[in-house]
Amino acid sequence: MSTCIIVAEVGNVGVISLNRPQVLNALSSTLIDELLAALKSFDKDPRVGAIVLTGDDRAFCAGADIKEQKELGFVGAYNTDYLKNLNDGIFAIHKPIIGAINGYALGGGCELAMMCDILYAGENAVFGQPEIKLGTIPWSRRDSAAEAAGLVAKVFAVGQTLRAAIETGQQIASYSAPVVAMAKEAVNEAEELGLKSGLHFESRLYHSTFGMADHAEGFDAFLTKRQPQWVHK
Repeated sequence: MSTCIIVAEVGNVGVISLNRPQVLNALSSTLIDELLAALKSFDKDPRVGAIVLTGDDRAFCAGADIKEQKELGFVGAYNTDYLKNLNDGIFAIHKPIIGAINGYALGGGCELAMMCDILYAGENAVFGQPEIKLGTIPWSRRDSAAEAAGLVAKVFAVGQTLRAAIETGQQIASYSAPVVAMAKEAVNEAEELGLKSGLHFESRLYHSTFGMADHAEGFDAFLTKRQPQWVHK
């Protein structure tokens, strides 16, 4: 049973809410384990086409749990590769993750938000990397949602952020699941490759869709002016 997150399904969208409000949803080891387990479960569930990650109106996530982190020391942090499991776990998810961010997204919480494929923010969202104040890295000033250029896709009234994210998730989930996964892979690989290699990788994924049943269905539906019936193959 989850103690640090709330898991729900809204139609074909999985919703994960961080739920440690007493510490502004700080990232404890238990929360991270529960979050990764929920993400993996939704990723394997054929009924779910997209995932929304959120917190509450006061905070998405204010960063790492400082009390827990303080006990690690250098050897503990180094030997456990602290937080690497979170990075690796999220990057392994094939389905799009939409972040619905209200309130504070600081430190590790800001990094968690940036791991989402699409980022929606409420007008009260504040992003920042204040770790330098604790004698560690990284560091950035605090930015409001409106100022977070290039980070946030859209800004909403606080009460509308989650609903907008779910609506986008439902739209994504209405498409062919393997094609959506390919689109996400193409974007992620483009960040790691040079321009020429990235374009080549994307074109090969594009070509591969020509052998899929959903490609044939999509073309036929377009030509006959009807809604496609995806088989996700």
